[in-house]
Parts: sequence; structure tokens; C-alpha cells
Amino acid sequence: MQRFETYLNENLPKVPSFHPIYEEALGVMLTAGGKRFRPMLLLNIVDAYEPMLYNGALPVALALEMFHTYSLIHDDLPAMDDADLRRGHETLHKRFDEVTAILAGDALNTDAFYLISKAPLRADVKIKLVELLARDGGSRGMVLGQAIDCYFENTPLDIEQVKTLHKNKTAKLIATSMQMGAVIVGLEKRVQDALYDFGIDLGLLFQIQDDIIDETQSEEEAGKPTGNDSDKNSFVNLLGLEKSIEEADTLAKDLQRRFEDFDEKLQMALQPLMNTYLYRHN
Repeated sequence: MQRFETYLNENLPKVPSFHPIYEEALGVMLTAGGKRFRPMLLLNIVDAYEPMLYNGALPVALALEMFHTYSLIHDDLPAMDDADLRRGHETLHKRFDEVTAILAGDALNTDAFYLISKAPLRADVKIKLVELLARDGGSRGMVLGQAIDCYFENTPLDIEQVKTLHKNKTAKLIATSMQMGAVIVGLEKRVQDALYDFGIDLGLLFQIQDDIIDETQSEEEAGKPTGNDSDKNSFVNLLGLEKSIEEADTLAKDLQRRFEDFDEKLQMALQPLMNTYLYRHN
């Protein structure tokens, strides 16, 4: 984690110009903290199999964090969630203005692909990484989930529709983080697919947990506004708090069982993250 934090702080976007706040706006949300869950999934997989590739994977991990951060900046905008707080800090449009937030998000989105293109990895590997991030971060993944979320904000969906929403909005980027790590170290397709499928359900669990936290924690504890999901298609709104906790418990137990089917290297590498996140709703 510390190696990634150091790399992030040493490689923040640097864009000298006479614009008074542009460069600052690009780095504010990147340095505001966060779980770093997606980059750590990728880096821990790389470290398990090919530690010599760890430094080469750091730009890819930063690309994931940039891409995720862009999505948060845009998600917080008045046209979407209209949030004032993110990672315990003012959201970007509150600190500066909406135009700056939109453009900073746009820049982090595209800079993510630039970082991957410049990573010291084989060209065919980088092409695959770009493909995976574009697939699951764009119109077939995260953006689709966000579109469903916004369009149906005041329209209740059924459980399968809610799962589809959150598989796209949240889970696919988590799943592709795991697959990208597997691609960097050259794991066979069967293992890549197993990691991706595991990541989808891990992402769903992550979202259910976020919905539970929104219902049960204060703004200070969560580091972002809570109690604001009354009009959203959240698991808690659909199932209620008690059944959402049961759903999370069931999914966490299933993931733990599947996790134990991975080889020993992978288990050792990912166990700290699993210990932290599988039952964070309790």
C-alpha cells in the first residue's frame, strides 16, 4: 500500500499552464485518501506471481485509481448525486466549481489510458489492459450502471434489475482490476475468468456493504454523506436493512469458499484484503 501511495504522490498529473487551479484540481481527489481497493487488487496479484513486474504495474494501478476517481468526481456533481463530501473532504465542484470538476474528471479518465500506454510492459499486454478498462469502464459497464442509476432514481426496480445496475456501476471495475493483474503476469484464461467472476460478486458485496453503511453510519464515520439514498435503488431500500445484512453475509461466505479454491500464492497475496473487506458490514 505504501509503495503505491508513494508512487501516486510522485506521479500526480503535472500540467504547467497559466490556469490558476487546473493542475491542483487534477490531484485534489487523488490525494484525498480512499481505500485504493482496485489498485491493490491488481498489485497484490502481480506481486504474488511476478514481483519483478511490480514496478511496471504501478502505472496501471494508478490508472485504475485515476479512472475510479474520475467516476467519483462526476458522480458527486449536482446533476447526479449532488454530494458535498467525498473521502472526508469537500467534493471537487464544491471546492472549485462544476466546470472545473467536469473537466478534471474528463482529464483523469483519459489520462488513465495514457498512463497504461506508457507503462514499461509488453505492447500486447498494454493493448489488452486498455481493452479491459475501456470495456468495463465505458458504455458496456460503469457508465451503463450510472445511466440506469440516474434514470430510474425515483422508479423502484426489482432485485435482478438492481443487481444489474450495480454489477455495471460498481462490480465490473473491481472485477477488471483483478483480471488486469492476471493479464500482466500472464495467468491462463481459465484463472483470469475465475478471478473476473469472483470480482463481480466481490463488487456486488462491496455495493451491498456501502448501502448498509449509508444506513447505519454517520457522515463522519463514512467520510461521505449518508442517509441520502431514500430515492435510490439501493439494496437496503429494496430488501430492508436486516435482509441486506443477511444477503451480504451469504455472499461473503460464498466468496470465502471460492477464495479457498485459488492457489496458495493467490490466497496469500489477497488474504489481507479479504480480511478487511469481506465482512466490513458487520
